Parts: sequence; C-alpha cells; structure tokens
Amino acid sequence: MSQPMYPQSTAELARKRRELAPEPLQAFKAFSAAVFADGALPAQTKQLIAVAVAHVTQCPYCIKGHTAEALRQGASERQIMEAIWVAAEMRAGGAYAHSALALDVMQQHAHTGEGS
Repeated sequence: MSQPMYPQSTAELARKRRELAPEPLQAFKAFSAAVFADGALPAQTKQLIAVAVAHVTQCPYCIKGHTAEALRQGASERQIMEAIWVAAEMRAGGAYAHSALALDVMQQHAHTGEGS
C-alpha cells in the first residue's frame, strides 16, 4: 500500500510542535484567533476567504480545516464552492496577467533577432 503524500494530522504531531516551539505556537494561535474573530468582516466571510486562499496556496490541511470551519460558521456548500471558483479565477488570472513578461521577452527577441 502506498504512503499518503500528506501525513494525517494527529495529536502526536500537535504535541511535538508544541514541545519544540511552544512560544511561537501560542503566538500563532492568538494571532489566528484575532484574525478570524468577527470584526469589520463576519467570521463566516473570513472563513470563506480562507477557503479560497487555501486553494490558491494548495495547502490540504488548510483546505480541510477552513472548509470545516466555514460550515461551522454557517456557510453553505454553494458559498464554499463559489469561494473556490473565485480562487480558481484569481489563480488563472495571475497566469494570464504574467504572460506580459513572456510577451515582453518575445518582443525583445524579435527586435534583436536572437535565435532566428
């Protein structure tokens, strides 16, 4: 049987993280709680943003955790899927926008005649 690409998150891994770096972990947890608390944006909206960002960063743990939290905050499955589509569009949009770099190189190449 093949090994999964990403190990299952376990209590043992959480304990080891806490043991190796307790202060940064505590600071990260406090930061996370502050970020995802209701504020100018409701917590549900923040979780939907997190779901979208997690798909762009392609973090499987974040995708699973923030999808679950978005559901707990009352987000619908349709809202979650729409957030994922926003992420997909932004990821594709970035590739399209950055094509300007390749086009610039192609234009410079055409003007200098290199490789032709």
